[in-house]
Amino acid sequence: MAFRSRRSHRSPRLRRPRTLSPLREHLRDTLWFTPTAGLVAAAMLWWAAAEVDREFIEFLRERGDFAAIADLVAFADDARTIVTTVSSAMMTFIGVVFSISLVAVQMASGQFTPRIVRIFVRSRITKLTLTVFLATFAFSLLVLTSYESEIPLERVTSVPFVQSLVTLVLVGLSLLLFIAYVTATLRLMQVGPVVDRIARESFRTLLRHPGGPLQREPLAPESAVILYRGRAGVLRDVNVARLVRAARRQGVVLRLIPKIGDYLVRGMPVLAVHGGGEPPRRMLAYTVSVGVDRTFHQDLGFGLRQLSDIALRALSPGVNDPTTAVQCLDRIVQFLTALADQPLGAVHHRDARGAVRLVQSVPGWADLVDLGLAEIRGCAAGNPQVSRRLLAGIDDLLRIAPGDRKEPLLRHRALLVQAVARTAPEAAEREFALLPDRQGIS
Repeated sequence: MAFRSRRSHRSPRLRRPRTLSPLREHLRDTLWFTPTAGLVAAAMLWWAAAEVDREFIEFLRERGDFAAIADLVAFADDARTIVTTVSSAMMTFIGVVFSISLVAVQMASGQFTPRIVRIFVRSRITKLTLTVFLATFAFSLLVLTSYESEIPLERVTSVPFVQSLVTLVLVGLSLLLFIAYVTATLRLMQVGPVVDRIARESFRTLLRHPGGPLQREPLAPESAVILYRGRAGVLRDVNVARLVRAARRQGVVLRLIPKIGDYLVRGMPVLAVHGGGEPPRRMLAYTVSVGVDRTFHQDLGFGLRQLSDIALRALSPGVNDPTTAVQCLDRIVQFLTALADQPLGAVHHRDARGAVRLVQSVPGWADLVDLGLAEIRGCAAGNPQVSRRLLAGIDDLLRIAPGDRKEPLLRHRALLVQAVARTAPEAAEREFALLPDRQGIS
């Protein structure tokens, strides 16, 4: 309810899309970028610490304080044993930790759905842990190169004192992150945290969904169609900022023909041009992103797809876990409740002056209701816990949804009642299975 009130009080917004938004989301779906940046940062940190050590030793030499230099050399020699141990054991530690984690992720993907592996890949604690582990290993190797052989104190130019301290700090940070990482990985194997994470990602996608009134004026006649020329794959997202800029410079309106999540092959129509000539190809470069799987970035129905997949696997004869299906239904109803009064259908992206420049099709209310309820309803007839929770969710949505959005809910309710009637011929059993209950069976 708080989510709806926060949006309903907003005036129609002319939000300019962020150019780097798709790039940021694509980098979040990779596991190499953050560790690579961490290795670069470790090299820069070592260089800075080495410079501090050189300046400090130079300062002590100018003062003639060779006793302090001797103390620093003694400390560095003691710390050298720790640094050597860290450099030799860290890679083995990384391999063991992530081997166990991959086994846990594989078990979770088999229990729920393979698509939850992306939760592990996008996890900040996973990337931070791997980054700090690799940075500690690289930093300790670089520190070992700073140790000088046995030379008189008068000829000492650098003592890795600060570098040794930084290494010890990184080791302590690695241990703390290891505890947090193991905790997060164990949570990935639990139903509640997984479906809650999917629901939160879905709400983030909804928050990025452009608001404001829809365009009431019809578009100009279609003047050109742009065909897709890239490799085949799932349409993950589009660079809205580049498309809006290209349409504004050409003085036209572009309409995205496929929906996010559709599979594109070479030669398919991807953009329709309204009101003028086709923008130059160079202006449309890197505006459409395809991949092997869907993402949350602009896909409003991807969360419902994952929740439905988890529920279907839980209701399969080999698993037979209706409680997991009920937990998925809790989040599905929660998400549909937030969508009940939101504008759906076609999204109109505007330029800085408020003119519509890009029209993007998104799933409508009936599409999202079918996605969240249809497949689960097909498996709910023989599971009273699921049928009772599904009926309670539909009834709650009927109380909230506007009048023009009740039809798909009433249709699913009627089909569920008919399916239960066919499965449970006994009146008492049928009455029990059709009693709405928000907990399934309290």
